[in-house]
Amino acid sequence: MPQKKIQFDILTLFPEFFESPLSTSLISKALKKGVIGINFHDIRQYGVGKRKQVDDRPFGGGPGMVLKPDVLERSLQSVISVAPKHPEGYKPYIVLLDPAGKLYNQEKVQKLSKKGWLIFICGHYEGVDERFKDLFVDEEISIGDYILGGGETAALVLIDSISRLIPGFLGEKQSLVNESFSSAKVNQKKVKLLDYPVYTRPEEFAGKKVPGILLSGDHAKINKWRLDEQIEKTKRKRPDLLKAKT
Repeated sequence: MPQKKIQFDILTLFPEFFESPLSTSLISKALKKGVIGINFHDIRQYGVGKRKQVDDRPFGGGPGMVLKPDVLERSLQSVISVAPKHPEGYKPYIVLLDPAGKLYNQEKVQKLSKKGWLIFICGHYEGVDERFKDLFVDEEISIGDYILGGGETAALVLIDSISRLIPGFLGEKQSLVNESFSSAKVNQKKVKLLDYPVYTRPEEFAGKKVPGILLSGDHAKINKWRLDEQIEKTKRKRPDLLKAKT
């Protein structure tokens, strides 16, 4: 079995949330092949007292409950202290999934895919004690300007998007080329483009035919057509992506 290229450790109140999504499709295959590793850690095991309390009322009043910093610290340290040393010597990079974090995008996916060892903390309730963030969290990430019931859904998004960039995850390296949000040069400017439109058999469907250029066998012309289509599609659907990167 090949040595895994990246390790995910997930701190969550609901480990069972991940069972079904991670047991299917390419993620499941990558886990079996050892391309990636994923461990789940139940925050509640480190709760306070007989009832394993993990949250408390916010100082100063207000609605909701706040995840306790001492509980989170014990949970985090238990992961770091017992985890086997990463074969490449990576240190854990600690990410809190939080709606107040930086917006997630493909550029961030690429950066995180090179970390080697990622610890995701799934926020819940009214939030996480600010002192824990200041002391232990390397980065806060949000997958969008909306509120979820917890960070578990966001963690799944990060696991899926990052894993795709790990060598050995996809059957064909070419699958990563020209994907949506990949970078390209247009008029000497580095921009991001959406993927080109794709077609498969039958050649005619509901009165619509596959563009003739794709049947020509002329790969140079096909590549030019695809780039042109990427630019037009991006202009139409996401013109903001055509701004030059700074």
